[in-house]
This record gives sequence, C-alpha cells and structure tokens, in this order.
Amino acid sequence: MYSESYQQKLQGVLNEIDSAGLYKHERQLASTQNPSVTLDDGREVIIMCANNYLGLADNREVMSAAENAIRRWGFGMASVRFICGTQTLHRELEERIANFLGTEDTILYTSCFDANGGLFEVLLGPDDAIISDQLNHASIIDGVRLCKARRYRYSNNDMADLEAQLQQADADGKGQKLIATDGVFSMDGVIADLKGVCDLAEKYNALVMVDDSHASGFLGRTGRGTPEYHDVMERVDIVTSTFGKALGGASGGFTSGKKEIIDLLRQRSRPYLFSNSVAPAIVAATLKVLDMLEASTELRDRLEDNTKYFRNAMEQTGFDIAGKDHPITPVMLGDAALSQKFANKLLDHGVYAVGFFFPVVPQGTARIRTQISAAHSREQLDKAVEAFVAVKEELGI
Repeated sequence: MYSESYQQKLQGVLNEIDSAGLYKHERQLASTQNPSVTLDDGREVIIMCANNYLGLADNREVMSAAENAIRRWGFGMASVRFICGTQTLHRELEERIANFLGTEDTILYTSCFDANGGLFEVLLGPDDAIISDQLNHASIIDGVRLCKARRYRYSNNDMADLEAQLQQADADGKGQKLIATDGVFSMDGVIADLKGVCDLAEKYNALVMVDDSHASGFLGRTGRGTPEYHDVMERVDIVTSTFGKALGGASGGFTSGKKEIIDLLRQRSRPYLFSNSVAPAIVAATLKVLDMLEASTELRDRLEDNTKYFRNAMEQTGFDIAGKDHPITPVMLGDAALSQKFANKLLDHGVYAVGFFFPVVPQGTARIRTQISAAHSREQLDKAVEAFVAVKEELGI
C-alpha cells in the first residue's frame, strides 16, 4: 500500500535534492539531435552535451536505412533471440562488428548496460577474480556485483596499483583473473592505458575486458576504438560497446571477443536471454554506419580536428580542462551548485550543456562536461567558447 507516510518520506528526499540545487531537470527537444537543436520553448541552441560524436544521429543515409528496414523487416521482433527473434539481419551485424574489430564473434544486446550486466557472472565463479578500475562505468560496477567472483579494485589508470591487485589475487589463490576497464573514462575524457593493462594481463595470465562505448567508431587511426589507439587489438579478449553514441546514436549494444566466450553468453547471459531482440531498424542503420566508417575516415578526422580546436580555445581562456585528446572536454568547476548555475546561464547564451556532480562524479569535482561532434561547425564552437567566457564573467569566477 502506498501510504501517506511513505509518500511524505519520498517527497522529503526530493525536496532535499531540490533545495541543494541538485535536482536533475530533463529539458525537452522539439527537433532531431544535431549540433543545433530546438527546445520545447522554441529556442534554438548549440548542443554541447550529446554523445553524437560523428554527427550521425540525424544523418539522412542512416535514417533512410532504418526506414527501408522497417518496410522490409518490420518494426520489432516481439521475441527474444533464441525463440523467434533472430533475423538474418541480426547475424549479419554481429559478423560485421567482429570483422570491424578483428574479433572472432559478437553478440547483440539492447544496450551496452545489458552487455556489461550479463557478462561477468557467466564467465567467472567464486574461485575467480575481477580486478576493476575504480572509475569504471556504473554498468560494469553493477555487472560485477552480480558475479560471485572475488572483487578487487585499482586506482584509476594506475598500473602499479593494478599489478598490486593482480598479485593479491594470486596470493588469495584465485583462479581465472579478469581485468575490467573503460576504454575512455566518460566523466574525465581520459583514455585508459590499455597497453599497460595488456602487459600486466599477460604477465599475470589474466583476461582483458574493455567497455569502449566512448571510443567505438572514432578513436584510433580508423575508428576501431581504444585497442586500435594503443595498438593492442589482438591482445584484448572482450570488447563491449554501444550503438547509442558514435555509431548512430540510437540504442543497442554488443559484446565482441573470443568465440567460446560469445557462445557461452548466448547460452547463459540473462539480459540476452530475457530481452527482446534489437529492433531491425537499428540493426540496419548500424550496418549503414559501418559501411560509412569502413569507406572513409572523414568523420573521425573532422571530429579529431574539432576536438583539438575547442580544447585549445578553452584552455587559452583560462578554464581548467580535464582529459586529453578526446572529444569529452570537461570544464572543471568544483562546486556542485555552481555547475548547475553555470549550465543554466549557458542556456541563456544559446549553449546547451549539463553540469555533473556527486554521485555521478566524486565530491568536489563538479564540472560542465562538453562533448564535441564532427558535425559542429567552427562558428558553433567559437560561439560556445564565447558563451563560457561570458558566463564566467557574470558569475565572477
């Protein structure tokens, strides 16, 4: 029964969040997702917080592929994969992703969150060990919690601490060890030291798992992600990622890796077994995205240029910018309430960005996380920099 006392308890928590200036408001867009969007009140603003890295969320070729797929393959599957939810289209995408990443096989999920959530408990048991970076995405953390393996955590991107944890796992008599890391740490724009991770994995006989959601399609010389960026593609055992960012910006995800791992996930991974198939339109649109990425590096090259341009411009204005060489460009402010005021004032200047604060990021590290797109024009990037400078002056920072 939903009692009045429980209702008041929940409302009290909401009031505390709101009074602290930390209430998360969801702004509504009245347009497609592109570098310049229309809000529900009619204002047109430059969007600086989307994961639309390659600008494909409203790409005409991608949308046309989705439209054609609906006519050819239908709207949805109304089934999970092992019952009657597998079309030849789904298998084609899995094979294409494996070919793109240089792996043996791939399995599709409705999200990368599900891919991570359904991974660890299938592969590891109580006698095994997971060694996880402390800043890994929530989906990895939740997936690890579902697994009975012993958990070890190492300081962010700290190879000395990772080695210490691997040694501790051996001292504890653990069997199979697996190192789990984000390819790019999304709150900071920091690229994981995958070469260091792989070196230690080989030294201590551990598997390597990478969530490459913020790298697939654009990081590395041809967009193969963090493993390509560090030249360790053949040394990474498991890659998980999403179609919801650079690869079209819709939804869906995957796990790619060794054949036996993927086969076992098909048999036992709960999010795969108990979730409907990825919609045919998304599958077909993602195939079109792969066509585009394999034909040319133009989009990832443009994104790289835009990233360097914006980062340099922001640093020259005196802002504290975290990360390096990645489109995620966090503007560090420190104070949580200030990050919300700053974001609101940016919108008044025609720039849509969002402030992040605890528990999304550690206490005292609030920031405006901007994200650059290949579709941003130099004029839009200049206007964004001008808006940041103007708000900085208005708030007396």
